[in-house]
Amino acid sequence: MDQALENAWKELTAPGAPFAWSVRDIRGVPTRTFDNAPPSMRAIWEGSAAHGDADYLIYQGERVTYSDAHRIVSSLAHHLVSRDIGKGDRVAIAMRNYPEWVLAYWATVAVGATVVGMNAWWTTAEMEYGLSDSAPKLLIADDQRLATVAPKLDALRAERPLDLIAVRAAGEVPEGAMRWEEAIATPADGLPEVQIEPEDDVCIFYTSGTTGFPKGAVMTHRGAVSNILNLAFWGTAVAAARPNPKSSGQKPAEKRQPTTLLAVPFFHVTGCNCCIHPVTLTGGRLILMYKWNAGEALEVIEREQVDTFTGVPMMSRELVEHPDFETRDTSSLASLGGGGAAVQPDLVDKIEKKLKRGRPGTGYGLTETCGVISMNSGDYFLDRPKTVGPPLPVVEAKVVAEDGTELGPEQVGELLVRGPNNVRGYLNKPEATAEAFPEGWFRTGDLAMIHEDGFISIVDRAKDMVLRGGENIYCAEVEAALFDHPAVKECAVFAVPDDRFGEVPGVAVVLKPGQRATEDELRAHAGERIAAFKVPARFWFQGEDLPRNANGKFLKRALKEQLLG
Repeated sequence: MDQALENAWKELTAPGAPFAWSVRDIRGVPTRTFDNAPPSMRAIWEGSAAHGDADYLIYQGERVTYSDAHRIVSSLAHHLVSRDIGKGDRVAIAMRNYPEWVLAYWATVAVGATVVGMNAWWTTAEMEYGLSDSAPKLLIADDQRLATVAPKLDALRAERPLDLIAVRAAGEVPEGAMRWEEAIATPADGLPEVQIEPEDDVCIFYTSGTTGFPKGAVMTHRGAVSNILNLAFWGTAVAAARPNPKSSGQKPAEKRQPTTLLAVPFFHVTGCNCCIHPVTLTGGRLILMYKWNAGEALEVIEREQVDTFTGVPMMSRELVEHPDFETRDTSSLASLGGGGAAVQPDLVDKIEKKLKRGRPGTGYGLTETCGVISMNSGDYFLDRPKTVGPPLPVVEAKVVAEDGTELGPEQVGELLVRGPNNVRGYLNKPEATAEAFPEGWFRTGDLAMIHEDGFISIVDRAKDMVLRGGENIYCAEVEAALFDHPAVKECAVFAVPDDRFGEVPGVAVVLKPGQRATEDELRAHAGERIAAFKVPARFWFQGEDLPRNANGKFLKRALKEQLLG
């Protein structure tokens, strides 16, 4: 890192400074922890009461203020206690991004119980698995999720009692279910008393996995709080080291409530830990979308004067390349980029050129790290668009070879990280936990290198690599080369079996409306940017958008099976 960032880093983490840290023993592992961290996520919620009548949640025509939210959360929290739900118990939440998701989350956390974030795209079998695996006392779900789980309710209730609260239920609800309106009907004065420790469980999110059913990653209050402080640290450090040059010579921006537009699900760390948590802490407004639509998002950004957009990189690309972008007022945007996938270098440059005030940014992390491991933004991202920034203050990182030997700078190996933000393990899976967390280090499964200046480059997923005749081809590098072509809207690279080389790279491509490009043209374009052996051997042009999971990532396994049969 440059001297300015290094100086800001040292000043902010010095003893007695806001982001000072010390080493303590956590589950037998020496771990860096922030000295000034709040003790629990309940403390974060209690502090947000100071925001009073300011808007909190905006969904279509609905607006929920902080005062409204605290009244509802207190009522629901007391209702949970009346159902004998408290510390050590679990509450599953299964719904799209409605305001009720956020309110149910805080009520559950406030009584010391653990939220189970159910994937809203799950099938009946997956819902059954998640509920059986996590064993919640209560399921809070919307109409669609109730319909999904309905065929298995009797079987689940035969295992153990399972209460239901139905959200936005237009028709009949399952037998024994209570409607949301009834659950929050009784006014309550404050929250129930409960003692919550930093190492208590706060939330379980299920990882997507590559085979079989997903694994429930168990997050602690300390992990969630540490992620909030890591996010705050990076923004503070960069502002001190390299202020936004687009602000020079301009009048000071009008002070108004910070506003975030969210386009990813709450049941992942990006939507919950990296969005709900910091927005709530800072008293911001959180705008929810029913379904992703770039044109609609631009209209919302203009109308509500959105500062921050939280989505995956493909969504940011769709925003800046949308035909309405130039006619909409996007001057309020302070940052644009994404998490959950790599931001291609060409997109970093496009964001910088398109936004009047805003800068490009990214965060790198996983479910198992409660959020971000590193961040990059502003000038640092422009200078190093192929990196995801340095490990944040309480995060230790190293790169290792296949035999576990630690590698030096600029060498590619698997990235391992250790810190208070690591989850305590996988629910009901001690063997998987032991394999993934050797001596407290989390094996990310990502191939990476740590540069001399400490910045990290994610080369690719270890399992998302093409091995062509003994040569490693990293899919992200090939995709970045193709995304640099003006006609390419989407592309996903994956391994294709080959008799001669074992594997060769193949790619599914979606062109922008009205644009044309041939296979030969794209192959030549890529060949100018990457080595010849990395250029895709096979192309599939698709007439519709590529399949994605609930968090916006391409479903390469499904795509490969579809195309190869």
